[in-house]
Amino acid sequence: MQFGHFSYHITRAGRSGDARAIEEALAEARLAEQLGYDAVWFSEHHFTGETVYADPIMFATAVAMQTRRVKLGFAVLEMALYHPVRVAEQLALLDNLSGGRVIVGIARGSAFNAYEYRGFGTSVQFGRECLDEAEELLIKCWAARGGLEFHGKYWDVVLPEVRPHPVQQPHPPVLRAAVGPPAVRQMAAQRRPVLMRSFSTDSARETVQLYSDGLRAAGCDEAEVRDLLAQCWIWRDCFVADSDTAARAEFLPRLTAWLEYVNGIRARWNPPDPDQEVRTPHMPLPAEAYGAHPDPAAPEMFVGSPNRVAEQIASLRELGIGRVMLTHYGALMEREQRERSMRLLAEQVFPQFQNAASTAPAAADASG
Repeated sequence: MQFGHFSYHITRAGRSGDARAIEEALAEARLAEQLGYDAVWFSEHHFTGETVYADPIMFATAVAMQTRRVKLGFAVLEMALYHPVRVAEQLALLDNLSGGRVIVGIARGSAFNAYEYRGFGTSVQFGRECLDEAEELLIKCWAARGGLEFHGKYWDVVLPEVRPHPVQQPHPPVLRAAVGPPAVRQMAAQRRPVLMRSFSTDSARETVQLYSDGLRAAGCDEAEVRDLLAQCWIWRDCFVADSDTAARAEFLPRLTAWLEYVNGIRARWNPPDPDQEVRTPHMPLPAEAYGAHPDPAAPEMFVGSPNRVAEQIASLRELGIGRVMLTHYGALMEREQRERSMRLLAEQVFPQFQNAASTAPAAADASG
């Protein structure tokens, strides 16, 4: 299995705390590489400190200059906020600066933060409608040699070619976030790995089943199904301490307080427009709802001791999932707490899943 650190730095501190939070996010990226994480992932949110660095491409470039090996992934770029030609240039430059380490994740838009789109003069609805065309133009920009004409519904461009060319050829990998069944089916029909989000083992199992069935319907044999599933990344919230009790006591109250705060912002600033599909996220389970062992049906975060979190990761491996991105909600906890959690994961959890012997059962289960 591969593991990514999801740099999802949130802060309520305002101007007085932004610089500190940004520097701590950079420090976490450097630490992730030192500890052997396979990737650092970047989110995109605006106007509230979720996430504090706001511009993921610019921030990823800073990380590229301070690391040498770790992959640089976007989960995700909100394409409704960009011109695809500009994104093609920026990501090609980043691919050069990083030596070919870029992974491009894109999506239609946030179902929670419609106010972000209003702030840029667009909408979640536009993001939903334009995504296919935005991706098509993005990839054609990277492929064009000797001229590109593109006449779409949303973009009409004529240009000689996009320079620099990306290091990765024909282009950096492009993954879609696929949360709902329609998006999962669409990506399976195209035989593409996806970025998944789940809140329980059972919901992850349902997504994996839907995706695997879609791949088979698209003509994939069982080996291809296992290979594509192993290339998918799944995002889980995570915090590790020496004991289950300590992890829950340190993490869950602070996360609950943050979500109450940001939900207040959403209530004030999100448009009262049903077409924008505005939703409110569920609050996390309270500490007392966590049993001695993980409940596959419950929306449990990966919060606990190394042994408990390893048990939860094992449940994903058994589904055939090969790549996991973990977020600590940077600046929610003290820096020392977050870095200790990252170290416990790297030193006590990841080694259980990073050799051929431990991954063999996953392939067997996935084929079943």
